[in-house]
Amino acid sequence: MTTTLPDGARILRGDAIIEGVKVIPLRRIPDDRGTIFHMLRATDEHFTRFGEIYFSSVYEGVVKGWHKHQEMTLHYACVHGRVKVVLFDERPTSKTKDGLMEICLGQDSHLLVIIPPDVWNGFKGMSSPDALVANCCSHAHDPKRSTRLDPFKSHIPYDWATKNH
Repeated sequence: MTTTLPDGARILRGDAIIEGVKVIPLRRIPDDRGTIFHMLRATDEHFTRFGEIYFSSVYEGVVKGWHKHQEMTLHYACVHGRVKVVLFDERPTSKTKDGLMEICLGQDSHLLVIIPPDVWNGFKGMSSPDALVANCCSHAHDPKRSTRLDPFKSHIPYDWATKNH
């Protein structure tokens, strides 16, 4: 199977984009005053519902993850700097079980990553001194409805070290 991905997105394990994940190129509107970076509109076909919006800063080289949410759909865009988002699918009934993806987000790869419930995800800061990720999630965050793992000591087959491709 051939899967076409936006620039900055790669399938590392499996044949396809993880089931339910969407990687959507976003509009940039530059002019003499600066640039508008679109993220999500209520009229977008991939918009489901609004729960909360928050921003997460991450320092260069730091990993925030692994985590997954039972009901929440995440909508990530990097609004400052650059991050690498990594996804792992271990949902028992998923067509892409054991799939692994990474997506680079930032001004040079202005994408929206939609992550469905129960998909492991994390991100690593790739810019100095930090990056800022926006998340417009479908539900208000409830720590009781999420699970976390140590990003460096888990069963997920991913090494967060920098790769020189």
